[in-house]
Amino acid sequence: MGGRFWGLLAPLLGGLLGVAAAVTPEPPTHLLAEVLTCQPDTPSLDLSLTLDGQRLYSFDFPGSRWLPALPDLPPLPSDLETPPELRLDVELCRGVLDGLGRSATGVLPQARGMPVVQVFPALPLALGEANTLLCLVENVFPPALDVTWTRGGVPITRGVTQGPFTPTPELTFWTLSRLEVTPERGDVFACLVTPQGDNASVVTYWVPPEPPEVPELPMVLCGAVMALGGVLGLLGLSLLLLSRTDPQG
Repeated sequence: MGGRFWGLLAPLLGGLLGVAAAVTPEPPTHLLAEVLTCQPDTPSLDLSLTLDGQRLYSFDFPGSRWLPALPDLPPLPSDLETPPELRLDVELCRGVLDGLGRSATGVLPQARGMPVVQVFPALPLALGEANTLLCLVENVFPPALDVTWTRGGVPITRGVTQGPFTPTPELTFWTLSRLEVTPERGDVFACLVTPQGDNASVVTYWVPPEPPEVPELPMVLCGAVMALGGVLGLLGLSLLLLSRTDPQG
């Protein structure tokens, strides 16, 4: 937003960019963006600071402060942007939204993205042990949708948390929903993504893979005995043929 903002912010992110520059042979290209979102749907207002599509900080409007999205990030200086400066940006965003919304309704098509959904466990899977299922929703636009879970067709509400909508360099958003579970054999989980105002949902299923079958011990011993018998039979046949063909035998 202002030059003073980026000037104060650069030292805080210098370590992150310096590590990347030391690893790659060519100077990397990074995108540091401050994105203000205002819309008629929920969430109606959001301000985030991202680096290459990863949220670093979120602005808490009621508390008038920046909150780190990662536990290892240092707090941002409180004087980066004053509340009056942010209020002007919010008023401008809402004014543009109201003005364009009235004039463009019914004239211009509304831009919408088809959500792309993936479901996977956060930890290596072990049946009967606690884990976290992650539902990653990408290509989100506008950032207004509901994410729900089912287990065996039954809705789940306990142990569900959803992160914020994070803007990407492609001008879309992504979000992540978490479900604390203890997977059992035969479970069928589903992550349902429903854009607000739509009747259709994108459903992605996840089923715990069956553990590999271990043959029983008697069957293993039987197979080993049969294999050993075959080897001994071939050895005896070879000795018999050699004794017949050897003139000294």
